[in-house]
Amino acid sequence: MINAMKNLTFILGGARSGKSAYAEKLASAVGNPVLYIATAEILDEEMRRRIEHHRERRPANWQTLEAPRQIASALQLRLNEAEFKVCLLDCLSVWTSNIILSLPEDCDESTAWAAVQAEIDALLDVVQNHANLSWIFVSNETGMGVVPAYPLGRLYRDVLGRANQYMAAYAGSVYWMAAGIPVKIK
Repeated sequence: MINAMKNLTFILGGARSGKSAYAEKLASAVGNPVLYIATAEILDEEMRRRIEHHRERRPANWQTLEAPRQIASALQLRLNEAEFKVCLLDCLSVWTSNIILSLPEDCDESTAWAAVQAEIDALLDVVQNHANLSWIFVSNETGMGVVPAYPLGRLYRDVLGRANQYMAAYAGSVYWMAAGIPVKIK
């Protein structure tokens, strides 16, 4: 049996469902200082606009840690340097994609899942070692759409589904976002 971490909140939902805005609202309610852990990389103009939109919405006094991969080690270094009340990771889905894309092109689901699970476990160790902080993780739910037409898309959807289940099992509370409305499911 997994012992849920009461200080960890996990927020899931579809694209543009209000996940990030709700996570930011929760983080603001806890209070400063806030560490925002960004997993996205600027790979094209559309992603640059998305990242800029998120940056503009965040309070100026929040600190940002940009960590597209190996979040646990980068996060531990930052936590050694400064004090925070809350850490907000946005998002598990982009992080999972970054990990999968760093693997050999022909990797199978079990290999991809092992790589993602190892990084999640390292992150959860940091969360557990900093139980005095509030943690908020955001992820996309991709399992409710059509089956992706390409093998890499199917691999990503399946591994992210497992990652979301894994994270939800450890989270003390889980919210599903629908049309900007948070629904507590755990």
